[in-house]
Amino acid sequence: MTQSTAHPDLDPRRWWALGAMVASMLVLGFDMTILNVALPTMAEQLGATTGQQQWMADAYIVVFAALMLPAGLLGDRFGRRKMLITGLGIFLAGSVIGTLATSVGPVIGARAVMGIGAAFVMPLALAVLPSLFPEEERGKAVALVTAASALGMPLGPIIGGWLLDHFWWGSVFLINVPMVAIGVLACAFLLPETRDPSSPSVDAVSTVLTVGGLGALTFGIIEAPVRGWGDPLVVGGLVLSVLLIGGLVARGRRAERPMLDLKLLGHRPFLLNTLVATLVMFILSGLLFLLPPYLQAVLGHDAFGTGLRLLPLIGGLVVAAKASQPLVERIGARAVICTGLVVLTFAALLGARTTVDSGYGFTALWLTIAGAGFGFAMMPAMTAAIGALPRDRAGSGSGLLMTVRQVGGAIGIALLGSLLAGVFAGRLDTGRLPANLADRAGESVVAAKVVARRLGDETLAASADAGYVHGMVVVLLVCAGAALVTAALAAWLLPRRAPAADVAESVVHA
Repeated sequence: MTQSTAHPDLDPRRWWALGAMVASMLVLGFDMTILNVALPTMAEQLGATTGQQQWMADAYIVVFAALMLPAGLLGDRFGRRKMLITGLGIFLAGSVIGTLATSVGPVIGARAVMGIGAAFVMPLALAVLPSLFPEEERGKAVALVTAASALGMPLGPIIGGWLLDHFWWGSVFLINVPMVAIGVLACAFLLPETRDPSSPSVDAVSTVLTVGGLGALTFGIIEAPVRGWGDPLVVGGLVLSVLLIGGLVARGRRAERPMLDLKLLGHRPFLLNTLVATLVMFILSGLLFLLPPYLQAVLGHDAFGTGLRLLPLIGGLVVAAKASQPLVERIGARAVICTGLVVLTFAALLGARTTVDSGYGFTALWLTIAGAGFGFAMMPAMTAAIGALPRDRAGSGSGLLMTVRQVGGAIGIALLGSLLAGVFAGRLDTGRLPANLADRAGESVVAAKVVARRLGDETLAASADAGYVHGMVVVLLVCAGAALVTAALAAWLLPRRAPAADVAESVVHA
């Protein structure tokens, strides 16, 4: 039973508290994408390889995904306000570390620390709303918080690009500090404390198995193009990930109230819709990782221009996500999801026709179509996944959906980024270069262009552009194949009509 202080339904301070939570969720939203546009600049100034850039992006997502469920349980048991403030404080500390970092290692560490903080903030920001707002105002409050999280994604590249054009790369971390500090103060003075002592206890062993399994899997995928798939460290990482994730599954089957209830995946409609949402996140995260180097290093746009040029992708996603619900009500979730996946397949195949001379106009066209495919597939799949569960399992089911979806994003960056890095290195012509410069140029397209500028080697620059575009084409073909196979499976296996669901509740949890 939830315990709280007096209900503040007449206290005007609740809207100030909501404003602070909106600001905090906005920060989490644009931190999912703000680093992508900064990676080419950071690669040049820090000498980061493609693998290290993947770790900069994935360190945040892996930790975020792995700790979201235990963080939510800690808030339920020990106080949501207390744990929310703790999470914001951890996120603040990670942002400060990132601001002061001068090498790759501390940046990766800062992103991991920020992931810990985000894992507390995301579930608990929604969990405190019932104690702040009466029923008639709660829907509006929930909509504002969830919209802030979604709005952060398109803002990330724009804000990051503007900061990089005017300040040093550490400013993409520094911008978090004042906004999160305001959130901490507002939570401390305006939020009532709530808790649920009857919630399951945090399973430390399951948490370690989750973090270790995801970390080992990501390590193996990222390091494989550099070390080789047969390298003992790569093989060991992949084998360890299988053992740890297998241990997590086995432990979840034995526990009476598991922290990560994997038995929910035995419910076919939930499983299939979760897989669709995860695949879409897999492709989206991969594209957001590979597009900024193409726009900056190959097409020559500055950081702010790169952020603006990502808007067709995000804009198409947001518009289609909003338009998907009326279509679901008319023709059913399965039809909308399959249509979105087919549109995504077409966009990826169109994008695979990109050449070095294509220019941005062609890129904007297929990005817009891809965004629409993402939107039409993602939101109906997420809503149908939760709607397929009994109401008393919606909380645990949404937690599992959020976790698996974030894992899909991390693996998308790792796998698609590694594929791109391998193809690029294989196509880059470094035969005329000394061994040390050849190794440096092969690390990333940004590094290759830096070496080319230093030597005045236009042939190397052209080879770098061609190699990166070819790698991007290969990745897009893989994305098209994955989307098409998923569309066929969805058409075959998903029910014609999803079970009735409380749409508002589904959106809140997802």
